Amino acid sequence: MDMAKTYNPSEFEKEIYEEWEKNGYFKAKVDANKLPFTIVIPPPNITGQLHMGHALDETLQDTLIRFKRMQGYSALWLPGTDHASIATEVKIVEQMAKEGLTKKDVGRDGFLERAWAWKEKYGGRIIEQLKTLGSSCDWSRLAFTMDEKCSKAVKEVFVNLYEKGLIYRGDRIINWCPDCKTALSDAEVEYVEEDSNLWYIEYPVKDSDQFVTVATSRPETMLGDTAVAVNPKDKRYAGMEGKTLVLPIVNKEIPIVYDEYVELEFGTGAVKITPAHDPNDFEVGLRHKLEVVKVIADDGTMNEFAGKYKGMPALECRKQIVEELKSLGVLEKIEPLHHSVGHCYRCNHTVEPIVSKQWFVKMEPLAKPAIDVVRKKSVKFTPDRFSKIYFNWMENVKDWCISRQLWWGHRIPAYYCEDCGEMTISKTDVTVCPKCGSTHVKQDEDVLDTWFSSALWPFSTLGYPEKTEDLEYFYPTDVLVTGYDIIFFWVARMIFSGLEHMKRIPFKDVLIHGLVRDAQGRKMSKSLGNGIDPTEIIAKYGADTLRFSLINGVAAGSDMRFSDEKIEGARNFMNKIWNASRFVIMNAEGKNVSSIKDCKLCAADKWIISKLNKTVREVTVNMEKYEMGVALANLYDFVWTDFCDWYIELTKPVLYGEDEKKRDDTISVLTYVLGEIVKLLHPFIPFVTEKIYKSIPGVKGPLMLADFPRYSAKMNYPNSVKEIEPVKEIIKCVRNVKAKVGAAPSKKVTLYVITENKRPIKNGAVYIQKLAGVENIQVVEDKSKLPEKVVAQVIDGFELFVPLGELVDLEKEIERLEKERETVENEIARANGKLSNKGFLEKAPKNLVDSERAKLDKYIDMRSKIMAQIKDLKG
Repeated sequence: MDMAKTYNPSEFEKEIYEEWEKNGYFKAKVDANKLPFTIVIPPPNITGQLHMGHALDETLQDTLIRFKRMQGYSALWLPGTDHASIATEVKIVEQMAKEGLTKKDVGRDGFLERAWAWKEKYGGRIIEQLKTLGSSCDWSRLAFTMDEKCSKAVKEVFVNLYEKGLIYRGDRIINWCPDCKTALSDAEVEYVEEDSNLWYIEYPVKDSDQFVTVATSRPETMLGDTAVAVNPKDKRYAGMEGKTLVLPIVNKEIPIVYDEYVELEFGTGAVKITPAHDPNDFEVGLRHKLEVVKVIADDGTMNEFAGKYKGMPALECRKQIVEELKSLGVLEKIEPLHHSVGHCYRCNHTVEPIVSKQWFVKMEPLAKPAIDVVRKKSVKFTPDRFSKIYFNWMENVKDWCISRQLWWGHRIPAYYCEDCGEMTISKTDVTVCPKCGSTHVKQDEDVLDTWFSSALWPFSTLGYPEKTEDLEYFYPTDVLVTGYDIIFFWVARMIFSGLEHMKRIPFKDVLIHGLVRDAQGRKMSKSLGNGIDPTEIIAKYGADTLRFSLINGVAAGSDMRFSDEKIEGARNFMNKIWNASRFVIMNAEGKNVSSIKDCKLCAADKWIISKLNKTVREVTVNMEKYEMGVALANLYDFVWTDFCDWYIELTKPVLYGEDEKKRDDTISVLTYVLGEIVKLLHPFIPFVTEKIYKSIPGVKGPLMLADFPRYSAKMNYPNSVKEIEPVKEIIKCVRNVKAKVGAAPSKKVTLYVITENKRPIKNGAVYIQKLAGVENIQVVEDKSKLPEKVVAQVIDGFELFVPLGELVDLEKEIERLEKERETVENEIARANGKLSNKGFLEKAPKNLVDSERAKLDKYIDMRSKIMAQIKDLKG
């Protein structure tokens, strides 16, 4: 037997994984005789290291793909990594800063050389970490969002969308990160509740002593105001349309415009309009053909249109503006304001809405069909509640800003002639202007949003735009497994991209999992110092322990709390299954292990086979519903309780008996059930199950390619279940009686039974005697046949009685209880004394008084129970 005495995963996990990989067991093939099952991995960033979120995500996917592989599907789990434009560029810039260099110093080509070198050095780190987790990806298909195949798909899609009018370039309000110095899509802005102020400013009406008061949370942007808007239905401003205001500080004349965008009930009813720095104001500006004046530069400082404030950081400028407004006497009042402020999802810097020339995807025509396929359940979210997040995003989606002012990423395939100004969009590099023939052609400096290439992942990785055999067979994929935090970043964009470019959905199901939190329910973060490194857990406890602790009992879509107790529980289960397997295999060595079809099965054998069959059905049904936490919990209960705690114990009288044929049959059933158990467990804990499987007599081939167990109605034995379940309950009852009176579990007793169902007693007597420490079982007709003093227990269909005198020495037990009663009486007297003391009641804290009253109630209850026990013993 190739199993050490104790479970030590470090001795075999690496070796087993290398064997799987070497033999090509992870490779999926186009096979006309098999149904495909495809999962594409959410590509981790090349900047990343394995964290608990990855560990949960990949464990769920690996569990599914192993399950489907064992069910006979051609199961492809396609791996890859993401170039992560902003995150990677930040890393390279930080690295260069240590050398005293900037992007400008090395130039674009030099920077990209460094980025590719960084990718080669660190990009594979997370892949190796995924392997230690047991990930059975088809590594021969490893993709990268900037590899040749994906890059070709990106250019194809960009050009196709442009030619359809779904990609355009224009001046629009975008989210700008002054720190990363790039545009961000709406999905890349995270909103944080912050305390600020609302400043009420008086704008004088020209040639009048009147003024209009506006409220703003960003006084610094008033330098770029080009109008004040009021609602045409607002009676406070009747007749004001077309009048001119004088913008304080700037002394510039701006009009009052009527626009229904202004809410009648909000503030003063008058809103300053700064088209360059607010998305709503920009729309008002378009409707009224207002001038767009940008006063904040790309680096977050005030620009030349800010006059004397030029070069000042925006927040500092705000303070100076407020002081100047006070000195001018036009600051009416200041009110505290609690509001949401947008921050960059990468660097956490406050985002500035600014007008900028960027590239956009027109979303409305793409969003509608993507909403329909989820509404009609062609794409199903599990749990379904997450479809609401999807609908909310897609039904309110704005045009997607896809250009980024970065160097690392897919460069936008737009080319500009420096002589005639012609713009050419092309799938191939343009060196000659198609209009004037000039060779002075320059490519657009910007790169595409990382999510643009990620959106194509389900089909770009399979060969699109070529009609490859892989694409025909493995697309659409079956399930996408991901966290709820990127439903709009990624899931929504893959759905509309698949529909637009493949004319088919990219996947049938979206399985959403929650976050992995610490034991207190807090999100893991560097600032809290509560992060757990999964690679450390793997090194210490093994990958299976980590995988088990992440999945067991967790509901789809729900956050999970990760704790030492979970790890300990998982580790205990590994030890349990390891020791049980060793017991079975050691007993099977050198024995005649037969098919269970050739065995004469006893009631206990049929009971465990029925329990196994039921578990197969429960596990399969839950796996098909993506309820992997429930499936594993079912398995845990069956393995720990039914197999280890009961069936193995029930077999011992036979194993240690004299009947060789019975012993061989029992060993055959033990071996069969163990084999089915490791098959059921394999998708969840692949290493330990593969190791055990190798040692089971008569097995052939690797476990990961074995057939997953199938439910069979022929394997149900209801009569045997009805026979064994009462036997188990009787054993538990006798054990509980002994524990209750403090008798040793090994203490031999007589068991009296009143029942009409004598079969379980007759056939199960050997089990009751061996496992409950019963010397003699007597079935009696009624209580008149019982000894004088007994302890009674009742279960369904059976009344059980154990003579008290056989359990304890009555005189000594009465003496012990009398002493216990005396102690409790003293405590009651002490508590009564305290609670009748006026000084204590008046001076002691309320919680102390309440605690004393609770103690008194507890001791009174204890006294009544002790008195009842003494009465029973004295008869």
